[in-house]
Order: sequence, then C-alpha cells, then structure tokens
Amino acid sequence: MTTIASATDTLTRDALTVLQPGFTGTTAPDWLLRRLGEGLASVGLFGRNIASPEQLAALTAQLRAERDDVLVAIDEEGGDVTRLEVRSGSSFPGNHALGAVDDVDLTRQVASELGRRLAACGVNLNWAPSADVNSNPANPVIGVRSFGADTALVARHTAAYVTGLQSAGVAACTKHFPGHGDTAVDSHHALPRIDAALDVLSDRELSPFRAAIAAGTRAVMSAHILIPALDPDHPATLSRPVLTDLLRGDLGYTGLIVTDGMEMQAIAATYGIERGSVLAIAAGADAICVGGGLADDETVRRLRDALTAAVRSGELPEERLAEAAERVRELARWTATTAPVTEGEVRPDVGLRAARRALRVTGAENHAPLTEAPYVAAFTPVANIAVGDETPWGVAAELARLLPGTETGTFTGEDAGRAALEAAGDRRVVAVVRDEHRHPWMTTALDALLETRPDTIVVEMGVPQAAPRGAPHIATHGAARVCGRAAAEIIAGE
Repeated sequence: MTTIASATDTLTRDALTVLQPGFTGTTAPDWLLRRLGEGLASVGLFGRNIASPEQLAALTAQLRAERDDVLVAIDEEGGDVTRLEVRSGSSFPGNHALGAVDDVDLTRQVASELGRRLAACGVNLNWAPSADVNSNPANPVIGVRSFGADTALVARHTAAYVTGLQSAGVAACTKHFPGHGDTAVDSHHALPRIDAALDVLSDRELSPFRAAIAAGTRAVMSAHILIPALDPDHPATLSRPVLTDLLRGDLGYTGLIVTDGMEMQAIAATYGIERGSVLAIAAGADAICVGGGLADDETVRRLRDALTAAVRSGELPEERLAEAAERVRELARWTATTAPVTEGEVRPDVGLRAARRALRVTGAENHAPLTEAPYVAAFTPVANIAVGDETPWGVAAELARLLPGTETGTFTGEDAGRAALEAAGDRRVVAVVRDEHRHPWMTTALDALLETRPDTIVVEMGVPQAAPRGAPHIATHGAARVCGRAAAEIIAGE
C-alpha cells in the first residue's frame, strides 16, 4: 500500500521523489522507510546491500511494504560490474565478451536471463547497459564494460540488451549519455573532456543511444563529462543543451533521465552535490542518483532542501521539478504494470555458453592441456570504482577445481615478473593480466616471464589490445567468473 504522509507538501514530496539514494546494510534502515512514506520513490542498491538472492528478495519486500510502487535500482551490468554476485563473480560475461561473439540474439538472451534474476529478487530498474563506444584504448573506466570500439556493433547490441532486459519487466537505464568511451579520465575522480567534433559525436557516440531509444529504453543515464562541441561550460549531467535540446529535442527521447552518481568527483569536487543536483534537474534530468559513497539520511535531507530552496528562490522552476517527479512516477507505473514475457525457456546456462563463445585463443597449435597443477600469477591493476575490489577475478579458482593443487599469487609493479618466477618455482606458469596495453609494468612482467619461461600461458581478462603472446594466449574479453571458467577449461582441456 502506497503511503504518503499527509503533512508532506507537494513541493517537498516532489523533491524527495526525484532522489535515488543508497543506504548501508542488508535491511532497510528506519530513516529510509520513513522517507518512503514522505514521498521518496526510488532506492539504489549496491554490493554492500546484498548477501544472497533470498536476502535481497526480503529487502525489496520490506521496501514495498512501505511503498508498493517503489523503484528499486541496481548497477548490475554483468561481467566485471556485478552487485548480485559481488563476492563470487558474475554468472554472465560483460558487454565486451558479448560484442566479441557478435550474436545479437545471444546478447538478448543474456540480458533477459539477467533481468529474470533481478525481477525474481524484486529489482525493477537496472542502471545498464553501457552504450559507450570504447574508441579510446586508454579509457580507464569503460573498457570491457563496452560492447566494443565499432559504433554499429555497439548500437545493435545495446538495442538487443535493452530488449532482453525489459522483456523480464526490468527497466533498462542506458548509459552514459552522450558517451563516455573517448575519455582517458575516470569521472569518479575528475571531470573528463571529449574534444570531438559534432559530426564525430553524432556518428560515433550518439548512434548507440539512438538504437536504445528506438528499442524503447525506459531510462537514460547522463555522464559527468565535458564536451565543448555540445556545451563548453557544463558537463553533460548539468547541461540543458545536452539533456533537453539534444536528448529530448533532437533524439526525441521521452523517458526518464537519471544522473550518474552525484558524489563522483567530476561533480562533487567542482559544484558540490547540492548545487549539482539543482543544476541537473534544471538542465532536464529527472532523477538524482546518489548513495554509492554518501548513503545516509543527512544526504537525502540536504538534497531535498537544496531542491525546495531553489524552487522557492526562483532558480529552479517548480513545474520542471514537478515534471521530473512525474516521470519517476510514470516509470514506477510501467514497472508495476508490465508483465515479463514468458515465451521461451529459462536459460540458466546462457552466461557460461556466452563466455565460452567469447574466447579467442592464439598460438594454441602446440598447446597440450595441462595435467599437473600450475602456478597462477595474477598481475593485478588497481580496480576502478565502478568495478570495485570486492569481486574476485582470474582463473585460479576455476583451475584449482579442475587441477587440484593449483597455487596462485598476486603481483604488481616493476618487479612483478621476477617475483612471479620465484614464486612459481618449476611449475608451469599461467599469467593473468587485465588491460596489459594500459599498464607498462604488466608488459615488463610478461617480458620477464616469457624470456625465462616461454611456455607461460597468458590469459588477458581485459580489453585484448596488446599483441597476443604466450603458449597459448587466451583473451576472455572480461573478468567475470564464467570468463575465468571458460579459460580454465581451455587450459585443462575440459
């Protein structure tokens, strides 16, 4: 039963409605339940909120007992960015692996099965898929979260993902508009800038979003990036030319616009979250995502008060806030009334099948499957914030299952290769890297390994941009658990 406190005025209720806050813990705190009663319409979940599917279902039921039409959102891309399986690794490969296979029906099946699992747990809004074209190999935050560097490929798989996810009754939130692929800066840490011409942006960055809109995506997430050709003064999240003139006007989009996390430094360090939220709504955003880092009642109060104060001062038109709040309610109605498509069979193994198809093996002509336990040297970069460092990755666990006695170690820095050789002793080495092309120390480590041990097996679990080398070289196109399993099967001959 939806409950709205009678003492809550329309303006305050609308200000709460446009917020998508997070919280800590695996049950809903009292303050969050109280805010739902006052008009809060959305809640964002992160890995810290999830212990098991059963616990997650109980949590979402707890939220709906307070407000039955609440939007429960999550950042579940599959692949490297998983919240459902944050402590085990995902059962689904990410976008880059699906792009490597380039079977749009497979992408639709993966997204549909992922959506089915989300819906079964009571989640009805997924901040996915990433429609970014990974045109800059140095990109530190997109990488394997992108379907690839080819615009047409990204567009067709974005549309398939949206269709599959929404067939399960879960709203897709296509991101990061107008495109985060050509950046060398992570917007979690600073404000990226894309100095591309309008025709390049139209042909490259915008094409996947056009495809998502044509496929009926229910939400679009804005990016905290500065694109001078579109707006020389404001990042996209705060830009009326980007959100209203381009996305609404030129592209004809009518659904919900959600901001990326407002506590990301691209916004928080330059505008502050209160000022940034006011500017975002004024620019055309409808929902403010916050809670990845700031996850408490004080944050909700601060943003609510900033929005209401901006309306009362005349800075933010009241009708713009009301319009934004109504779009949130409209999406809530869609999720409440949209029945999942039940045609076709459930495909619980589709993730592993996709991961196997995504493998690219080079130099396997003389590879004989291992019969003795190897030593797995994981050359581990610092994880970006979107991926996080909670989720395990690699091939060691899966190899240990197939070849008991497998040992592993983690190495980093200029001496990583020498240290790995010492740790491995006379055992066969399996070297696991992630985006070797972005980390010179990894290249140095592989040089050292292969010079001394040319029979080293190399597994690249990031974007396979560097030249393949190893005996053999296995590119998984992502670091999901199923990607590790697929690689381990090749190594052990399963």
